[in-house]
Amino acid sequence: MNSKKIELLAPAGDLEKLKIAITYGADAVYLAGKSLGLRAKAKNFDTNEMKEGIKFAHSHGKKVFITANIYADNSDFVEMENYFLELADLNVDGLIISDPGVFSLAKQVVPKIDIHISTQANNTNYRSVMFWQSLGAKRVVLARELSMKEISEIKEHVNADFELETFVHGATCVAYSGRCLLSNYMTSRSANKGECAQPCRWKYSLMEEKRPGEYMPVYEDERGTYIYNSKDLCLVKHIPDLINAGVTSFKIEGRMKTAYYVGAVVKAYREALDDYYESPEKYNSKLEYYFTELEKTSHRAFTTGFYYNKTTSNDQNYGDNSYIRTHDFVAVVENYDEKTGFADIEQRNKFVVGDEVEVFRATGANYKQIIDEIYDEKGNKITEAPHPKQKIRLKLDSPVTKYDMIRKAMVKD
Repeated sequence: MNSKKIELLAPAGDLEKLKIAITYGADAVYLAGKSLGLRAKAKNFDTNEMKEGIKFAHSHGKKVFITANIYADNSDFVEMENYFLELADLNVDGLIISDPGVFSLAKQVVPKIDIHISTQANNTNYRSVMFWQSLGAKRVVLARELSMKEISEIKEHVNADFELETFVHGATCVAYSGRCLLSNYMTSRSANKGECAQPCRWKYSLMEEKRPGEYMPVYEDERGTYIYNSKDLCLVKHIPDLINAGVTSFKIEGRMKTAYYVGAVVKAYREALDDYYESPEKYNSKLEYYFTELEKTSHRAFTTGFYYNKTTSNDQNYGDNSYIRTHDFVAVVENYDEKTGFADIEQRNKFVVGDEVEVFRATGANYKQIIDEIYDEKGNKITEAPHPKQKIRLKLDSPVTKYDMIRKAMVKD
């Protein structure tokens, strides 16, 4: 069993998500600059944003890891040395790297920065993990295709202080540890350069060579089938097994997801981990609560991936590629006046007077209330908040803090 308390590692697609991840309980965040990362469509961070984010995280005693996990071409090395030196000046806590050439340059120019080997490097056995350990890596992010037993075997062969990170929640890729050529082939957008078009989520039918235009469903369904469309990973009910296997860091996927998604998922896993360390009995008694909280985010059906068995047809979504949504994220708190009970909030989705909402707090219990009054920035009474990111004021039943959020259950048809 891993005696060191598990790190909860959250995605930060932009500065707001970084601050929400930290506020809702993450021990560390991972993010990308404007180059070398594998989420080219995320907003990512310029130098000033990265500086502010690192300052915010460090002021809360948390860490920031920077992704540099592309598979590099020769041209990628032109500015790489200067980029790494800039990151060192910003006092980043670690680099996430896949390419051996990028690794060697980082070790040469910024030897004091910890290096984590990305899941893109396909580490599926203890020999490859030991190889990276021998070169001076601090951590390996294990391939997603490993079982609990295989993770335990890897932990037995590495140094006691060597760190193993695994994904515990979020979207999963049809390709082996994310090494996909399908996007590049079909759209000229390389997944290994951070530009994945997610063709695995598209709907497919079969066409026979001598019968052009006759499209036959691959599966017995007149609508076609999403044959590569994996369910989302969720391991909140399996935390003890992960800890016993020797995992050091629990990684949440989602740099492209909303701020609400990041906050809700981080809070669920934060509470689950804290409850487990306080009392395994307390954790076991709240399993359905954690799971229900995660179901209130936008998600696909859940799976445990490869952790307990090789995946089967039960781990795929064949019917469609849509998300399951039960709640709308409607607002985020910017400020709260304890004397008046009014909160300054920023709207994210429409809501109206009379709606029942749930105040979703970074720490502590959530609560529900009816919206009785809404005021605009000038103090005028209004009946709805329809405009994106509209600044408004609400009277709330209980105190809130900055980055607390408000969500509303969606009406079922």
